[in-house]
Amino acid sequence: MRRVKRRIFSGTVCEQIIYTVSERSGERPAAARPRLRFKSDAERAEHRNRISLHNFIRLVNANFGPGCFYGTLTLDDAHELYTFPDALRVQANYARRLLRASPDGVIVFVAGRGENTGRIHFHFISRDIPEEVLRGKWFGGSVVRIDPLREHNVYDGIDHGRDYTALANYLFRHWTPEQGGHRYHIYGRKQNIRRSDKEDAAECNTYYTEEKPPRPPKAAPEGFRWAYCRKETVITQYGYSYFKFVLVKDRGK
Repeated sequence: MRRVKRRIFSGTVCEQIIYTVSERSGERPAAARPRLRFKSDAERAEHRNRISLHNFIRLVNANFGPGCFYGTLTLDDAHELYTFPDALRVQANYARRLLRASPDGVIVFVAGRGENTGRIHFHFISRDIPEEVLRGKWFGGSVVRIDPLREHNVYDGIDHGRDYTALANYLFRHWTPEQGGHRYHIYGRKQNIRRSDKEDAAECNTYYTEEKPPRPPKAAPEGFRWAYCRKETVITQYGYSYFKFVLVKDRGK
């Protein structure tokens, strides 16, 4: 087996992933992909769910930061909807109104049901759309909240800076099977939607541990440094390892 390492950059987050590929696969390291083993179909399904979640977290971190908005929209009695196909049409029409007013904007939506009421509602994160447009183009009920994204996100007492993983996790959990296969919807011109920067995989001969992770990226903007998120490290018995770093402001700067 060969071991390879890949780095993925999403906004201010750098993920470093180490995994094995077969010597007989014939793959070049740059094209190698993880091939994990599973004990059951349930374990395989959970793995696919984690992949979808990781992709959503990367999308959020790549596209949004301070100056962007997080909002919640509800439907009043006159506009209440009972099925998600109807709700998604309302969502898409709202997004079209926003982008007509702010053509360079990007907005991602998730829909869900209230925990106590069971009523359909929407959450969104937006970029380059003024708050007055977000409020003014919603015709279905209440704009419960519109808040700017934080400069500092503190998880387990540690400042993760502009890492919006917790928000993405919260939004991702709103999906229910009745909504169909799409867990979220993103709207905006294709050229305005940012994607993660995935480096080619390269041969890796070093064995890393939670205590001895890979080195962080060498480059960092002035006044920032890369911080290791030790609690998010994952190391499996199948040769897969996951390490995460985030850009945070240097102390005293």
